Amino acid sequence: MATLPDFRLETYFSKWEFSARYHMTASDAQSMSIKNLLALADNADREAFETLSLGYTQTFGSPELLEVIASTYERQTPADILCFAGAEEGLYVAMHAILDKGDHAIVITPNYQSSETVPLSICEVSGVALDPARNWTLDIDEVAAAIRPNTKLISINFPHNPTGKILERERFDALVKLCRQHGIYLFSDEAYRLLGVGAEQLPAVADVYERGLSLAVMSKPYGLPGLRVGWIACQDRDLLLRMERMKHYLSICNSGPSEVLSRIALKAREQILARIHTLMRHNLGLLDEFFKEFEERFEWYRPDGGCIAYPRYLGAEGVERFTTDLVERTGVLLLPSSIYKSELGPTPTDRFRIGCGRAHIEEGLQVFRDYLRGQ
Repeated sequence: MATLPDFRLETYFSKWEFSARYHMTASDAQSMSIKNLLALADNADREAFETLSLGYTQTFGSPELLEVIASTYERQTPADILCFAGAEEGLYVAMHAILDKGDHAIVITPNYQSSETVPLSICEVSGVALDPARNWTLDIDEVAAAIRPNTKLISINFPHNPTGKILERERFDALVKLCRQHGIYLFSDEAYRLLGVGAEQLPAVADVYERGLSLAVMSKPYGLPGLRVGWIACQDRDLLLRMERMKHYLSICNSGPSEVLSRIALKAREQILARIHTLMRHNLGLLDEFFKEFEERFEWYRPDGGCIAYPRYLGAEGVERFTTDLVERTGVLLLPSSIYKSELGPTPTDRFRIGCGRAHIEEGLQVFRDYLRGQ
């Protein structure tokens, strides 16, 4: 297997995530304590957590967890779900279960780095760029032109990391039709699918396409990254079995306490998501005002969904020097566009990621504002 390159985002975060005073670029929603999560549980689930035996769990996930995960989809059953130790393991396993050396994959850019580096370690990969001049939309004709006789998989991510773009429904339907026409797997990273303020969410790919894979996780929409529970929904049972056998070499199974806590959170998902959407509406209003105040320095793009945005920096010194100076002088952490550079083609070099899903961003924004006014 080819050696994977340095994971730029994680390396950057290893330096700054827990040392910067104002983490303004977080990609997850506001978390909660175990105590507060257990307060949402019914008596049976609370008892199940408190009396849980700390032994191994089933590789696919506990039947109780699979049942509640399946209930979050339109057409999935518990037999269509395979759990993982977070979304990253699911992505890694899916790429290795589907792709082989002689295959070809297509990945949209910019992207979460492993979306391209994992398939690149296996086979040839082509990139198709989202267009910032057209609100980051995906040109389906470009995707069609990139297809080869050996194209096995197309990988997408909506709401998109880092832009927050939700693909227009007619383009999404056209992409599914294109994949079906060519018999291509459609891998859909749906980590942010349930997060959106005022925008219509796309259906889960697994619900609308027989070769679709929907990747989901407790980290982003529910604000529970510490549970390290993700999953893939897929109608292709043979593919699920291949992925399960690969998981035997990795995590083997999930954490038992995390599975019970995930089950509790998913049963209370409407309450949790309502709280997070209220917070996001508040934060997006603050960001709207902030970027309007400094419109000579930034070009603001309000995200359709997810809890991150990708504004453009207009300063002459460039976004890399700007974000470095900002965090070193003030402790305000943003994610520069170099983190999202791609080996598959050019990506914007003048943008940065900012988060809108966590509480108490007012203090960080004020420090950010003072920095800009002092320049």
